[in-house]
Amino acid sequence: MMTEHEKLLAGQDYDYRDLELQSMITNGKELVHEINTENDQEKRQQAMHELFAKVGQRLTINGKFGAVYGKHISFGDDVFINGNCYFQDSNKITLGDRVIVAPDTKFYCGEHSEDATKRFGIREDGSHYLITYTEPISVGSDVWIGGNVTIIGGVHIGNNVIIGAGAVVVKDVPDNCVVGGVPAKFIKSLPEVKND
Repeated sequence: MMTEHEKLLAGQDYDYRDLELQSMITNGKELVHEINTENDQEKRQQAMHELFAKVGQRLTINGKFGAVYGKHISFGDDVFINGNCYFQDSNKITLGDRVIVAPDTKFYCGEHSEDATKRFGIREDGSHYLITYTEPISVGSDVWIGGNVTIIGGVHIGNNVIIGAGAVVVKDVPDNCVVGGVPAKFIKSLPEVKND
């Protein structure tokens, strides 16, 4: 039988009241608070390594940020996260190398049914609960995500991509391009990046 955490990561209906998930959320809140308020850089770095699944070299979080679990987030090398970014990491969020995330960007892994009659369930004890499904988000390397962008669960963003400010990304984005708008659409191609 799957744990509620395993169900969450598999994109199945799960019970967020589960003790393991609640413990992860509490731990995540404490570490996010520490990262957002700690002035000692060594302690701040230690909290980042405790919170995230993977921390590449030279991760910068510039200003306040938010996350639910933290343990589902992985960062490559030379990632820069600007202020007021939020990671609703009810599934895995993976950022590659050399990723820039501008202020106010949101990553949302959770989703609900389009059918309003399937958004709430009833447990055996008669209590009601919100039905949530999750999908991962992945971002390749050499990506610049503009300010106030929203990225929805299930999206893969390729390598060497620019996402224009204010975009809402609901579909995969291929390598070597600029996208923007609501919903985000192809704007132009970019020359391929050749890294050593």
